[in-house]
Amino acid sequence: MRQVDQVIALRLNSGVPLVGSVAQYIISAGGKRLRPVLLLLSCGALGYTGSQRFNLAAVVEFIHTATLLHDDVVDESVLRRGNATANAKFGNPASVLVGDFLYSRAFQMMVEANSMRIMQVLADATNVIAEGEVMQLMNMHNAALDEAGYLQVIRSKTAKLFEASARVGAILADASDPMEQACAEYGQALGTAFQVIDDVLDYAGDASVMGKSLGDDLREGKSTLPLIAAMQRGSLSQRETITRAIELGDVGALDEVIRIVNATGALDVARAAAHQEAQRAIGAAQRLPAGPHTTCLIQLATQLLTRNS
Repeated sequence: MRQVDQVIALRLNSGVPLVGSVAQYIISAGGKRLRPVLLLLSCGALGYTGSQRFNLAAVVEFIHTATLLHDDVVDESVLRRGNATANAKFGNPASVLVGDFLYSRAFQMMVEANSMRIMQVLADATNVIAEGEVMQLMNMHNAALDEAGYLQVIRSKTAKLFEASARVGAILADASDPMEQACAEYGQALGTAFQVIDDVLDYAGDASVMGKSLGDDLREGKSTLPLIAAMQRGSLSQRETITRAIELGDVGALDEVIRIVNATGALDVARAAAHQEAQRAIGAAQRLPAGPHTTCLIQLATQLLTRNS
């Protein structure tokens, strides 16, 4: 990852100072770097040690960072990882345009891998992510969204890049189709579990640990799995309270919504769904060759369930 960070620093260079300032601000703000980690671990599990793994790990981090820049503008977010968002610090126009720069820089770097297959996987993933963001936008303040619709959104906007990152590692390693499919399934399952836990933490987390405001999802009118499960299991009056809060984006109702979510056992339902996805990821990883990188992939899926930020 130190070598990936060196590539990131090198490729953030631009002749336009504001581009470098905004990009460096959000890249250096921290984050788990999970997507590049998945790519590196997949390469390691399948025996690829070439330098392109560092270049493409930086590519997936650039794509992810571009989506964050655009997301925070769309969501009107002001806090991420405990710091002011780029749009709060530099303004919406700069955030959107630097997001565009990171997408285009990522595609420049993809070409250097000289692999149409990798280009296809990452181009398709980027397109699916955009579709997922539009689906989420269309479902804002939609209290009728069901679990299937919710999963479709998160598998597009979050899990797809996890899936692509792990798959690219397999492609770099010139792995067999079953090995590539195992990597892709691992990434998709891990990404889905990651997002479900993220949505749980919006109603059960600690804002000081998470680095963002609790209730952001409710303010944005997002129907996430904790709310969907609470409406399925709650009384008529409880369903009406949550429906009204989603439709109005009423963060003032957050305390009451949290009480309902806890009273109905909705957080346990959501955690069970995340656990099922994590187990699916573990099962996929166990199909890979035994070794320290595969062990790390399994540990990553296990530890995901205990994350608090």
